[in-house]
Amino acid sequence: MKSISLSPRHFNSYKSFHSHNPFNPPSSSSISSSTSIPTMSISLNSHAFAGNPIKLKTPKPENPFSASSALESLNSQLLNNTHFSSSINFKVLPFKKGKPLATFSARPNDTSSTWHLGWIDLTDFKALFANSTLELTGDLFVYLGYLDEENSVYWGIDVSSEEVLVSEFASKSLCFVEVRTLMVASDWADARAMGELAIAGHARALLEWHNVSKFCGHCGGKTVPVEAGKRKQCSNPSCKKKVYPRVDPVVIMLVIDRENDRALLSKQSRFVPRMWSCLAGFIEPGESLEEAVKRETWEETGIEVGEVVYHSSQPWPVGPSNMPCQLMVGFFAYAKSFDINVDKGELEDARWHSREDVRNALTFAEYEKAQRTAAAKVEQMCKGVERQQSLSSDFNVESGELAPMFVPGPFAIAHHLISSWVYNEGSGSGLNKDRNSFSNL
Repeated sequence: MKSISLSPRHFNSYKSFHSHNPFNPPSSSSISSSTSIPTMSISLNSHAFAGNPIKLKTPKPENPFSASSALESLNSQLLNNTHFSSSINFKVLPFKKGKPLATFSARPNDTSSTWHLGWIDLTDFKALFANSTLELTGDLFVYLGYLDEENSVYWGIDVSSEEVLVSEFASKSLCFVEVRTLMVASDWADARAMGELAIAGHARALLEWHNVSKFCGHCGGKTVPVEAGKRKQCSNPSCKKKVYPRVDPVVIMLVIDRENDRALLSKQSRFVPRMWSCLAGFIEPGESLEEAVKRETWEETGIEVGEVVYHSSQPWPVGPSNMPCQLMVGFFAYAKSFDINVDKGELEDARWHSREDVRNALTFAEYEKAQRTAAAKVEQMCKGVERQQSLSSDFNVESGELAPMFVPGPFAIAHHLISSWVYNEGSGSGLNKDRNSFSNL
């Protein structure tokens, strides 16, 4: 359970999370900036990039919405096979160098704008691709999911090599935007926005995995997509090794002192100014999650950890392209030693912070301003006027005064680890004020 303080605007949005707003595809085949993925019943108990509304279940192979059946229908339409009829709508989300196509629209009764994924009907996409030298086949597409109630199947495709498409999209106020920018630009209390963000993250992870798995790690042969891009297989007849999308697990932990009054936070040189966060690190082969928490904490800060308690996990597809499928696994960890020895090769600094200081760092004015600034950036990019400005300069409160410190926003699992501890709401994780026993797991 993730505990946060809601402003009146976000509280009203939160109350409406449990209503399902179905997506009605446009009646015409024209590209429309209003085309969007439906919202789903989510709450702040779902992390950003989780709760994908078109990836909720896997249909049977004979189902027309399954990956294999949908791919057969897709290939038929790409070949203009008039003997193969299908009532399924195909929606395509192009990516360029890891960036999904996006657009924007004004909020009703509001001066701000909001972004949407730039879904394109297959017919329109084929027309845009008509002048390309690349043959448009089903192997270029990756199956993302479906909505049977809307007769729609959704696909991702990497068009990084097709520069001519950029100007075509720009003429329709569509542009390619970093997933991380969309993450910051998302209103975390808007179910639709968080659903689309989850789709963008899933699609980026799959497409980037395809880009880094072009050859078999066993024999060096070329790999080919199988099951509509859900996996790959070596094309060498003597090998035929199956390759599945990789997942890179990362432990992220909030280290707490014996009295449960202080938390250990760190900062890295790549962080925006004044931001502190949890410790984190990749899991090594042959170690458990708990062992990884203890090892990383010791290596980075010299703190010895005893008890380790699971909190939640979060897909994190905004890392580097060579690690597209990170999974953040969050824990509380209780310190057995308290003298900090920072590894300067890993961290810029690490310090113990009191509960009151950390509570003050949960400054939503900063997050909301960053969200509005990023949303405005997406709008300007889609208008062809990209700003050369770092988002780090936008983490300011409305008065212009700077908070002494702040922690990552609600889109990050670190925020929810920290806020759960601050408000002493561990949801069964054993966060009690007085802890007198520590295990040596």
